Amino acid sequence: MAEPGRRGGRRGSRRPAPRKATGRPGDPARLAALQVLQAVRVDDAYANLALPAALRDHGLQGRDAAFATELVSGTLRRRGTYDAVLAACIDRPLAKVEAKVLDALRLGTHQLLGMRVPSHAALNTTVDLVRSRVGPGAASFANAVLRRVSEHDLDTWIGRVAPDPDADPTGHAVVAYSHPAWVVDALREAVGADELPALLAADNEPPRVTLVARPGWARRDELPGEPTPYSPYGVVLDGGDPGAVPAVAEGRAGVQDEGSQLVAAALAAAPLTGSDATWLDLCAGPGGKAALLAAIAAERGATLLANERQPHRARLVARATSGGPGVLGVVTGDGTAPPYRPASFDRILVDAPCTGLGALRRRPESRWRRRPEDLAELVVLQQQLVGSALSLVRPGGVVLYATCSPVLAETAGVVRAVLDARSDVRLEDAGALLPQVPDCAGPLPGTLQLWPHRHATDAMFLALLRRDG
Repeated sequence: MAEPGRRGGRRGSRRPAPRKATGRPGDPARLAALQVLQAVRVDDAYANLALPAALRDHGLQGRDAAFATELVSGTLRRRGTYDAVLAACIDRPLAKVEAKVLDALRLGTHQLLGMRVPSHAALNTTVDLVRSRVGPGAASFANAVLRRVSEHDLDTWIGRVAPDPDADPTGHAVVAYSHPAWVVDALREAVGADELPALLAADNEPPRVTLVARPGWARRDELPGEPTPYSPYGVVLDGGDPGAVPAVAEGRAGVQDEGSQLVAAALAAAPLTGSDATWLDLCAGPGGKAALLAAIAAERGATLLANERQPHRARLVARATSGGPGVLGVVTGDGTAPPYRPASFDRILVDAPCTGLGALRRRPESRWRRRPEDLAELVVLQQQLVGSALSLVRPGGVVLYATCSPVLAETAGVVRAVLDARSDVRLEDAGALLPQVPDCAGPLPGTLQLWPHRHATDAMFLALLRRDG
């Protein structure tokens, strides 16, 4: 992404028109990006939640906001690669570099190696940023380091600092594609060695903004953009601010990845005999799938109850579904011990908490935040939630288990454990629910796995379970 044009001069009390970069420490886009990186590091913040506040703090809109967004997202995505480059340019371990300086060096490296920012602008503005935030000594250090970084392009640096791919394929992927080693290994197990590079590369591509029209509330043809290839409800936004789209501003449409739309569509498409009046979203936060499911349910005369354990996420669900059709209510409740009568629902979605390794395109910091030990705890929770849902669904009803992860322990492993534990449950063919989606066979027969590099969606896993009568 090219750097936005700016005119010289300092910010006064009234923000001027976008300016050409001057290298002065008050450059608002770079200050905003540094603010977000520090929030992610210090406060364990999510970049997508910290970024809007930083943009507001620095008065950024339009191209300046887009520039700051790419600075943050690109730096977080490629942090592993950039750290390997920086380690080759610094004569001490990166752990010995002051954290604020390292944040700025990563920003500068992304501008030099991953963006179409002129080298002098990337270098000078980063040095000035370090000078204003740390001091002149640190600025001289940053200047020397970034001059070394600027000596080669990204591909050349990867060739110099990444291990040989034949001798150490995991180590090579860690540097070349900026994923932790355990994530590389888990994704290789899920997708296979041949497709692994394409998947890792797709994780580093910014996702396109996808909108969803909630049926009965909005029409897809009133949304700008190209219709999504698989979901009947979505469009890929041409550009601009999605919040400026009237249907989005009014809550009749929303921003939602096509993979998430397909999860809702799959549950709604499952065949049922008998009652089909009451649906449940057991883990509904932040509310996008619940809003779509409720709208689909309303068209059939059914209603959806949305359950969410975390109060702040339950409030997000209430906001997402407010004023929409088909919502029976939003309840703050523990999905592993739900306060509902057994066998009282016809369809249930379990979009379980997971590692989120299927959404690294849109949550780039997750790859650095998750740890291998997280898996064991999450798998236990996932099995408990599916077990609760199977007790809540009526005989003959269906439960759709979904995770935004392709990791086998969270997908096939959970389904196998549930089937082994219950004799009254069978796995059905989810592929029949989404026949329009090609090349999406999951790790177990009848399950589905979406992929960023194949379908341009998050890596959603789907398994349809039916409770026998």
